[in-house]
Amino acid sequence: MFNGENYKQKHKIVFIMTKKILLSACALIFVLTATAIAQNPYVVAYVNTIELINSFPEKSKATEKLIALSNSYKEELQLMQNEYNKKYSDFITYQSSMAENIKLRRMQELTDLENKIHEFMKLAQKDIEEQEKILLEPIKERIKEAVRIVGIEQNFMVIYDLADPAIIFVTPNAVDANPLVKTKLGIR
Repeated sequence: MFNGENYKQKHKIVFIMTKKILLSACALIFVLTATAIAQNPYVVAYVNTIELINSFPEKSKATEKLIALSNSYKEELQLMQNEYNKKYSDFITYQSSMAENIKLRRMQELTDLENKIHEFMKLAQKDIEEQEKILLEPIKERIKEAVRIVGIEQNFMVIYDLADPAIIFVTPNAVDANPLVKTKLGIR
């Protein structure tokens, strides 16, 4: 005979056992996941590429070359400004005795000299920036490669560059990778 009370009790036991099995499985998954995360922590590190670049002996040599280039441009600019100042002074001194056509021609010469000085300054600035890029690019490439290798070797999740103004927060738990990168590069 079919007993409704027995059926309910058996069904209740099966339900409780299923619930216990599911809870045990969830607990096991949680423990396994926590263990896996604990064994593979996500480590955030940072470097300061400006500090790294300044640590290179090649940086001081590059700076010396750039200073020499800048000084040669300054000397040339000074010559141009002296020429302009002399012509301007002569113009002011003798303008009252000049014929109108001569006065206009001298004013045009002064305007042309001003434009040449301005163009020269732009050219000098552009050249200095290009030379700086050429001189520092090999250093930057070496740093980039060393950071990549350190990141892989140390199993860092990410390495931020503090010289990049877009980074506004570094967790206190972050690792300063500068010493590791300097060791990889063989510099102090």
